[in-house]
Amino acid sequence: MELRERVHADGLDQVIAAHTAISDVDGERGRLVLAGRSLDELAEVGFEAVVTALWQAGGVAGPTEPAALSAALGAARVRADRELRARRDAWVHLSDPMDALRAAVAGLTGAEPVDLVATVAVATAGWIRTRADAPWLDPDATAPHVADLLRLATGTAPSPAMTDALARYLVTVCDHGMNASTFAARVVTSTGSDAVSAVVAAIGALKGPLHGGAPGPVLDMLDAIGEPEAAHAWLVAELAAGRRIMGMGHRVYRVRDPRAAALESALAVLERHGAVGRRLALARAVEREATTLLTARHPDRALRANVEFYTAVVLEAVGLPRGAFACVFACGRVAGWLAHIAEQRACGRLIRPQSRYVGPAAA
Repeated sequence: MELRERVHADGLDQVIAAHTAISDVDGERGRLVLAGRSLDELAEVGFEAVVTALWQAGGVAGPTEPAALSAALGAARVRADRELRARRDAWVHLSDPMDALRAAVAGLTGAEPVDLVATVAVATAGWIRTRADAPWLDPDATAPHVADLLRLATGTAPSPAMTDALARYLVTVCDHGMNASTFAARVVTSTGSDAVSAVVAAIGALKGPLHGGAPGPVLDMLDAIGEPEAAHAWLVAELAAGRRIMGMGHRVYRVRDPRAAALESALAVLERHGAVGRRLALARAVEREATTLLTARHPDRALRANVEFYTAVVLEAVGLPRGAFACVFACGRVAGWLAHIAEQRACGRLIRPQSRYVGPAAA
């Protein structure tokens, strides 16, 4: 597919990389639509329901009902656990979690969508347990996918509130238009390559700090500020030093990221169960101060809270270590990658962008 169709946005000449029925990102109005339904609506319906909707939109072969997908994922987690344990020396001791995840997926022998989703989850949990010097747990094939992921990672059966919060997060990040990792997956797929190779490429793109790497540093920022009353002075000092404020600003959204609002609502539920302590109040204070300061400093730019801002607080609240946040991101985004892989395969055309030569002229 030659990328010749062009649109103009913000004064830039851009190309349309694909026509898709999977998701739509409206940066001007701050709306995210997944398979024809708004994020606000889908955040309430559960991980399996959203994945089946995305997969139907993309043309993924597999379960079409949430209950059937839950059962298939349960069986796939058992298979993934058996395979990952058999070759754990090849991946689990890598110090970088995304390197470990990439190696774990690269060695996968089965390429069914449920196997890829399960492998990403089980590998993430296995790496977390290994780094904590804790024993691996056996998957529970009867449990919902998110609840079992959280139990495998933390070693404790999660409360319904914890499971719901993580599920809302995974739904919130499961797809987001033609982002870097999704485009990488579609490019690999367009060559006729397999789904494992496409997902490995996507993980490589997600590893980059400009795509999936800011939630951990948001917690570092909150740790440094400490109390809501200290937010203003700390942020002023950071801006004076020319440093960026973590979790603020997005390449697409010109208003507050709708995913930040979805995660803030999940945190409100956790707050009622005493699971976030003073973190939510601190995060809200930092967001308010940062928004005010950045608006005054850059009135021509829309630097509002993005998904990573409240991601950090959600993942910390459910007991996941900040070093593994990018892998947890992949646990949700892999569902979207697979929808795009199927849609691109159905398209059947090679993605071959054009370049503009700017080197010296030939003699």
